[in-house]
Amino acid sequence: MSAARTDRRSVISEAVAPWSNIAQLLRGGEAGTLIPVIIPRNSRRLWWMLPLWLGLFALLMGVMLTIRGADSDGAADLAYGTLAGLSYAGGGLLLVIGALWWWRSSIVEIEQGTNGVLTRYGAVTRTLDAGRHYLWHPWSRVDFVVDTATEIPYSAPVMACPTQENVPLRSIEFFLKFRITDAVLFVRAIGAGNFDLVLSSAVQDAIRQRARKMRTERAYDLRGSDVADMQELLNRQLDRYGVRITGCNIPDVQLPTQYQQHLATRERVAKERTAYEQEWGLIRKRRIDSLGMDIERAKKVRDARIVEVKAALNRAREEVAQLLEEQETNAQRVRFEIETRGRSGLISAENEARAQRALAKAYRDNRAVLQYELARRRLDVGAELASKAPQPVVVRTDGGSGGDNSALSTLIAAQLLPRMAALPAGEAATSVHRYFDDSGAPEDD
Repeated sequence: MSAARTDRRSVISEAVAPWSNIAQLLRGGEAGTLIPVIIPRNSRRLWWMLPLWLGLFALLMGVMLTIRGADSDGAADLAYGTLAGLSYAGGGLLLVIGALWWWRSSIVEIEQGTNGVLTRYGAVTRTLDAGRHYLWHPWSRVDFVVDTATEIPYSAPVMACPTQENVPLRSIEFFLKFRITDAVLFVRAIGAGNFDLVLSSAVQDAIRQRARKMRTERAYDLRGSDVADMQELLNRQLDRYGVRITGCNIPDVQLPTQYQQHLATRERVAKERTAYEQEWGLIRKRRIDSLGMDIERAKKVRDARIVEVKAALNRAREEVAQLLEEQETNAQRVRFEIETRGRSGLISAENEARAQRALAKAYRDNRAVLQYELARRRLDVGAELASKAPQPVVVRTDGGSGGDNSALSTLIAAQLLPRMAALPAGEAATSVHRYFDDSGAPEDD
């Protein structure tokens, strides 16, 4: 199947066909033949101008017969008139037939997805999009119909392609898809037939350059590999022809028969080597696992012994700490006892010294204090006795100058005596003098 596919090569060409077969040839074509360009068989002739010219001639003849009939009389005038009418009728009919023929021959229908290249006097004027168009100019025609919407598949097998070791590969099948982007540039610059040769040569060069970079044992890596660089190279080469490569790949690679056998032997040896490596890997893995388990057991025994040693070390540390704590407690207790006895002796000595100082000071100040207290008490007793002693009050009743011996003075003096008895001696005398001064009585001597 691969050999059959390798021998099949796409061919790009153009065809001449009537308008009715254009769609069938563009979409289908012959087996292995790609037809992106159709040259329409031109059915537009200038025969439509014959009835127009005959109609004009008949009308001109009718005019001439009318003029001639105007100059004649009788039966000749009737004959000329009849001929003129027939000429007018025939000329009009021929003009209508020519106009309809012209209208029908000017209609051009461009297939969907294609562009028509319009020429006038053989020069390209513009492109026609899909749809119906009217070519009223007699010398305008569609010379090419180009498929610009379809991505055209193209298969190009490359035979005897050498590798990096100069080993010729039997074939490399290259598949691509291209699309015509500029119909005018394509038909004017290269054409379909020449484009097939250019594309085939470009593909051959690209494939051979890629194969030259590959080693023979890695030739199968070309299948399905990334060919973006080849696509970019082809686009740069074909861009000036109005063609764009939209995708490409390498579907199949065929090696020489002798090398295939050699490669099969190498693959068998490689498989055996892989099997031996896998077996050795399993044995090595089992040994590594066994050693790992022994190591884990040894680690567990070591960890258990380390735990025991740490426990014994902790117990020894606790015993030493306990002994140190007891020694420190005893030492602190002895220190506290010594400090307590010393502090007690110091306090008792200080108290005894303080008592001696107080006793000495009391002995020194006791005599003067006693004398002062005795004198002060004597003064207090004298003052108290003086305040409680009776005060004599002398009331003069003799009849001296200015004296008042009336009964009123005697009555007032009797009222004042109880009051003065409650007052101290000084205040009583002062009050009596103030009273007698206010009342205008004579003062006592």
